[in-house]
Amino acid sequence: MSRSPQTPAIDVRYVRDEDVPEWTRAFSTGYLRPSVEGAADYMRVALADDRAIGAFDKGRCVGTYRSSVQELTVPGGARLPVSAVSKVSVAGTHRRRGLLNRMLDLDLRDAQQRGEPAVVLDAAQYAIYGRYGFGPATQMAWFEIDVHRAGLHRQQSGDRSDICLVGADEYFKLAPEAYERFRAAQHGALRRDTLWWQEATGQRIGPGSTWTEPFYAVHVDEVSGDVDGLMCFSAQERWGAMLPQSPLQVRDLVALGPSAERALLRYAVSMDWVSTVHLPFRAPDTLAPHWLGDPRAARITALSDFMWLRILDLPRALSARTYSTEGAVVLEVDDPVGFAHGRWLLEGGASGATVSSTSRSADIALGVQHLSSLYLGDEAATRLAELGHVEELHPGALRRADALFRTGRRPWSPRAVSSEHYGQAGLG
Repeated sequence: MSRSPQTPAIDVRYVRDEDVPEWTRAFSTGYLRPSVEGAADYMRVALADDRAIGAFDKGRCVGTYRSSVQELTVPGGARLPVSAVSKVSVAGTHRRRGLLNRMLDLDLRDAQQRGEPAVVLDAAQYAIYGRYGFGPATQMAWFEIDVHRAGLHRQQSGDRSDICLVGADEYFKLAPEAYERFRAAQHGALRRDTLWWQEATGQRIGPGSTWTEPFYAVHVDEVSGDVDGLMCFSAQERWGAMLPQSPLQVRDLVALGPSAERALLRYAVSMDWVSTVHLPFRAPDTLAPHWLGDPRAARITALSDFMWLRILDLPRALSARTYSTEGAVVLEVDDPVGFAHGRWLLEGGASGATVSSTSRSADIALGVQHLSSLYLGDEAATRLAELGHVEELHPGALRRADALFRTGRRPWSPRAVSSEHYGQAGLG
């Protein structure tokens, strides 16, 4: 981790209870949000099981950082304990003083001690986190669907006995269990705790916020009777010259199988008066466009990196996942901080992997940030080599690494739109 000039007078430490109002004010300012009454008490509840770090200059908070206990589903279905970072800010008056370095350094070292082999975050700015060993590990696509072009036939969008509209209370009872079954099989997915579901159903509303209950729909498997699909959406009634022009915003949609996803999406697209369906936060290889009569009706409006990952305990992280083929590769990993630094023999396959330090000659050399991008299977060593980020030391090693790490479907870390607006829904 590169070191910037530091100001010893600035105290970087874990936040105490009496610091929460000042820490909350600093976070709100950093994210251009107005300070509202009751925000500190609301934040206290959110931070109850988390780690909050602050940078304090003569008692005034000028930097904020939060990490939470999380679980990341990795290829093969194992749940890897990770530290999820959010609410990172440094006051504009205190830039270039090494404050982010110090907050990250404190938390990463403690994360290693806590037994969290990796750290994840959503990077608001692309250029910041690579120098700390993070690499983009998933991507997201945002879609806009032209309902009039979707071309769904009547038999594809008629009455559906397998979809039920429910209220917030019933959704709160049904959705968490279904999501748990979903994330068990979706590599890249994170846990959603009780507070998350309370906020999603209006049981917990932040100070200064207004709550308009969205619509909730569940898909029920007609054989088992189990809920296997969830959709939360909102809509605005809009007309122009006696023609309906209402947009529908899908705020959350997860399904345990293609039939449930197809049914829920077609239900949204075939709704009366709706002219446009906004479908954010999807994996780039989503099948959603193909559930329509005309896949071109779903236009990608944005495509971006999303969840970033940083490996700390390399043997534990790499041995937690499965691999697409049986094989071995020796990795020469550069980690300036030292967490994952070294030469490692990875022997993996469909049933798991073993990872050990080795003196064998390396097959490929790369930085920890690029290994972190490979970890969930979204990136290819061949691509990174063409960008100058990975060096092939033995012929054929890049193809062998790609065969090991890549997954049939791309990783996906589902997010939900947290309001009527399309702000980024972060980890915290």
